[in-house]
Amino acid sequence: QVQLVESGGGLVQPGGSLLLSCVTSGFTFSNYVMRWYRQAPGKERDLVASISNIGNTDYADSVKGRFAISRDNAKSTAYLQMNSLKPEDTARYYCNFHTSSNYWGQGTQVTVSS
Repeated sequence: QVQLVESGGGLVQPGGSLLLSCVTSGFTFSNYVMRWYRQAPGKERDLVASISNIGNTDYADSVKGRFAISRDNAKSTAYLQMNSLKPEDTARYYCNFHTSSNYWGQGTQVTVSS
């Protein structure tokens, strides 16, 4: 079955960096756009970044220039490199892809605080 497993979250000080990973299985990873979303407590789940199957990327305005999405099709893994982190980046981060259904991982918590 389809599985998406995020990791790499944690507690980091403002200005710090984290690398999130999303290891996937159960589908042909190289065929699909992969996305990272985030959800802060009491807020909606928002799209952060996406990467097409050929590597074209797109970012929310709030993270442009600070975050970088990438993928390794041989490892069926998507990544989100997060630099210059701010307290407002605090959220649970989820990777996602969709066909006729939406597929989500369990998420990984990112907390940016001094």
